[in-house]
Amino acid sequence: MKFVYISPEFPKSNWQFCDRLKCNGVTVLGIGQERYENLDQTLREALTEYYKVNNLEDYDEMLRAVAFFTFKYGKLDFLESNNEYWLEKDARLRTDFNIPHGFHVSNIEPVKSKSLMKEYFAKAGVPCARGEVVTTLENALAFANKVGYPLVVKPDKGVGAAKTYKLSGPPDVEKWFQQKDGDTYLLEEYLDGEVVTYDAIINSRGEPIFDISLECPVSIMTMVNDGVDCVFYSCPEPIPELKPLGLKVVEAFGIKSRFVHLEFFRLNRDHPGLAPKGAYLALEVNMRPAGGFSPDMYNYARSEDVFQIWADMVAFDKTASVPQGPSNYCISASRHDEYRYVRTHQEIMDTYRDRLALCTRMPDVEARVMGNTVYLAKVATKEEIDEFVAFVTQQSPAT
Repeated sequence: MKFVYISPEFPKSNWQFCDRLKCNGVTVLGIGQERYENLDQTLREALTEYYKVNNLEDYDEMLRAVAFFTFKYGKLDFLESNNEYWLEKDARLRTDFNIPHGFHVSNIEPVKSKSLMKEYFAKAGVPCARGEVVTTLENALAFANKVGYPLVVKPDKGVGAAKTYKLSGPPDVEKWFQQKDGDTYLLEEYLDGEVVTYDAIINSRGEPIFDISLECPVSIMTMVNDGVDCVFYSCPEPIPELKPLGLKVVEAFGIKSRFVHLEFFRLNRDHPGLAPKGAYLALEVNMRPAGGFSPDMYNYARSEDVFQIWADMVAFDKTASVPQGPSNYCISASRHDEYRYVRTHQEIMDTYRDRLALCTRMPDVEARVMGNTVYLAKVATKEEIDEFVAFVTQQSPAT
């Protein structure tokens, strides 16, 4: 089996996907723009061969790279980046080289366009926020009159919460419309709720061979726009009420042979005419693992190796993985260098030494959302989650 991994050096944890593929006997072929000698040793050892391009955005370069691997190794079985940013380019390359597994040009649009996602949520029978693509100020104000304020505006094809804003009234809509760029934007009714997820590794029959849930008390939009410390956690198991909805979405989108990260709202209050408090509404689908250290958090929560389970899906379409220890919650809490905190870094290390799974500094490009310093801890209860978050993120009054 031959697997082409796009940008295997970013995010940094990608080396583990490549390593587990190699352990399963897969020929792993990397394409990236980093110099080979600058790759981590662990990644270099996992790759059968690496092709450096000057710019991953240059499709002609990418075409030549995949053509080279095809000529040298024969027909390719998988091509993947596990990265939201490259999904459309991945699909185009799969189409041009007739690589069987994964999305192609013919079916990539519904998993990239947030407005088209709503049609598939309806097909799945899973409710979602009302939304419309708006091209004029008149359209936007008419939609607002129909659903009420506040609203959320976001790029119809966007990554994370970039250029996503809450609009509280007509002046906000008018101001945003005057300043917006040429992208296509989706306007949605605002839902008061927490983001929760159904994350899974899906086999070729559309069945999960691993699944789990994340809970995010603070929205990514708030983290990005307000610089709020990033806090979220992995549950030991998928949320029971959410799993059936997640599987309906998997079926509606025809998801097969991949990692998925499906986002939902759990409503904090009744939304008349839409859903009651506590209901789950679909937000968006992501055809890749959750970002940051989420795969590591899955591992800490379940005492399993999701990198191996994913590689097992690729190579064998099943896994024999079983937990190697107890299940936990794994909580991620971050701090920003620009803020002052009640507790020092050393106090965190001393107090939670036995429960810390990871403490690391984030690259500047990720720090705005993820924070400059990230702490991961394994805890047994939600009460301990609250205690850990307060201990790490409580800011000094002078901040």
